[in-house]
Amino acid sequence: MASPKFHMAFRKYHRWLGFFLTGIMGVYALSGILLIFRPTDILKYEQTETRQFEANLSGADLLPLLKIRGSKVTDENADIIVLNVGQYDKDSGEATITKKDYPLVLSKMVKLHKATNNSPLFWLNISFGLGLLFFVISAFLMFIPKLPMYKNGLKIAGIGAVVTILTVVFGS
Repeated sequence: MASPKFHMAFRKYHRWLGFFLTGIMGVYALSGILLIFRPTDILKYEQTETRQFEANLSGADLLPLLKIRGSKVTDENADIIVLNVGQYDKDSGEATITKKDYPLVLSKMVKLHKATNNSPLFWLNISFGLGLLFFVISAFLMFIPKLPMYKNGLKIAGIGAVVTILTVVFGS
């Protein structure tokens, strides 16, 4: 059995890491709540951008140049190409792009959740995940296993895991 000194050491590490991760958890919590509403336009505002391209491009030539995922040609005539994200004037070569996006700070928070291994943010995500895993383990190393609090903690953690698994399986 581990000594009380061992358990007290884990309490100390758990406490200090907890204070550090509180800031990260707050940002993740807010951006996670924001991502729930991403199909809506909540907190998004319209941004209009003008780009200059060659004149007299066709719709098929214009779309790759725009580099906007999901852009489509909705109508095309001799003078103008109408897109789902704006329009292109064939005579002048000017494209006006209109899209809705979050303000800069909120946009960065959303990218935090969507970070992949190609993003420098993925190290923060991995570190945060490892920190949370440490919390899971250290929460049980803070208490002496013979105490009722430890046994009740195991039961509550088990219930939390079962509720999460059931929500994932039957919620989607």
